[in-house]
Amino acid sequence: MSSPNLNFSDTEIAFKTKTNGDLRNSYLLFKAISYNWLVQTGPKLVNFGFWVKLPLKGIIKATVFKQFCGGENIEECQPAIELMGEYGVGTILDYSVEGEEREEVFDATAAEIIKTIEKAYQNPKIPFSVFKVTGIARFDLLAKVNAKLLLDTNEQAEFDRVKSRIDRICQTAFNLEVRVFIDAEESWIQDTIDLLAENMMMLYNKVQPIVYNTLQFYRHDRLSFLKLSIAHATKQHYYYGVKLVRGAYMEKEIARAREMGYQNPIQSSKQASDEAYNNSLQICTDHIDIVAICAGTHNEESCKLLTAIMDQKGLKNNDERIYFSQLYGMSDNLSYNLANAGYKVAKYLPYGPVKAVLPYLFRRAQENTSVKGQAGRELSLIETELKRRKTK
Repeated sequence: MSSPNLNFSDTEIAFKTKTNGDLRNSYLLFKAISYNWLVQTGPKLVNFGFWVKLPLKGIIKATVFKQFCGGENIEECQPAIELMGEYGVGTILDYSVEGEEREEVFDATAAEIIKTIEKAYQNPKIPFSVFKVTGIARFDLLAKVNAKLLLDTNEQAEFDRVKSRIDRICQTAFNLEVRVFIDAEESWIQDTIDLLAENMMMLYNKVQPIVYNTLQFYRHDRLSFLKLSIAHATKQHYYYGVKLVRGAYMEKEIARAREMGYQNPIQSSKQASDEAYNNSLQICTDHIDIVAICAGTHNEESCKLLTAIMDQKGLKNNDERIYFSQLYGMSDNLSYNLANAGYKVAKYLPYGPVKAVLPYLFRRAQENTSVKGQAGRELSLIETELKRRKTK
C-alpha cells in the first residue's frame, strides 16, 4: 500500500506554484509539442533562424525555455529553487550546455559544476548536483577508451585531464557533503563512464553515499549490471549510489546497432523495460543498508510501486536514502503530490545560455512527443486544474 495521502490526479496540489497565466502558457506549449511534425521540423527552423540572425532568443526564453529551464545562470534559477523548496520539492542544478569539444570549455564547465556543488552546500533545497561526462570530455576520446583502443601520448594526457576534472568535482562534493549524480550516456561510451563512477564511489563513498552512477533500464543488460555493482560495493565496503532511469538515447542506439551490425542493446519491448525498472526498485531497497537510490521517473506506476515497497519494508516516507526525481516543467502531478505525502523529491533544473541549451530543449520536446501519452497527460491535467479553479 502506498501512502493514503498520495493521489497523482490531485491537480490542486500539482499546480499550486502556477498562476492561471502560467497554466495557460504551459497548455499552449504542450499543445504545440503534441504535433509530431512541428517537433521534428522545429530544431531545423530554429537553427536556421539563429543563422540568419532572427531575434528568436526572447521568444524561446519566454516559452519553451521558461517551461523547462530555470535561467541562464545559477542566480536566475533562485526564484524556482525557492518556490519549489517552499512545497518540499528540492532542486538539482543541471548545467545543460552540450556539444562543445574544446579543452577550455571543458575546464569552464567543470568549474561551473563545482559552483553548483558550492551552491548546494548547506542548502537543504538543493540536495544534489549532477554532471555529464561529455560536458567535460571529448566524446570521441571516451569512445576510443571504451573500445579499449590504444591511446597515443596526447590522448592519454587528455584522458588524464578528464579524470582530474571528475576527481575535482567529486572531491568537492565529498568535502562539502553534497551528493552528485554522474549521468548515463550512449552505450558505446557508458562502460568508461561506469568505471569512472565506480572509481569515484570507491574513493568517496566510504562513509556515506556521495557519488551516484546512473543506470538506463531501456538497456537489457542493466539489471544484471546493477546486481554486480551492488555485490562489488558490498565486497569493497562502500555505499552504492544509483539513479534509476529508463533512458534517453533509444532511437540513436537502435540505429547505430543496425548500422554497425552488433546486438541491439535496447530491451525488446516497453514492457520489458518497465519490468526491469520496477525490479531494480525492489533490488535496491532489498540492499538499502548500502544502497542509496534516486528513482528518476515520470511513470506513475513505478512511483506507486516504490512507495508500496517502502511501506512494506517499514521505511519512512522521508528516508534520506530514497529520492524521487522528475524534470522541471514536467510531471508536476508526481513531484508535488509525492512531496505533499512526505517523500523526498527533487527536480532537475537545467540552466545555461539559451542557445547553448537548445539541444536539451529539443530533446525535451521530442521526449514529450515520443513517450506514450506524455504531452496528452500534461494537457489533461492542466485542463482539469483550470476548470477546477473556474468553479471554486
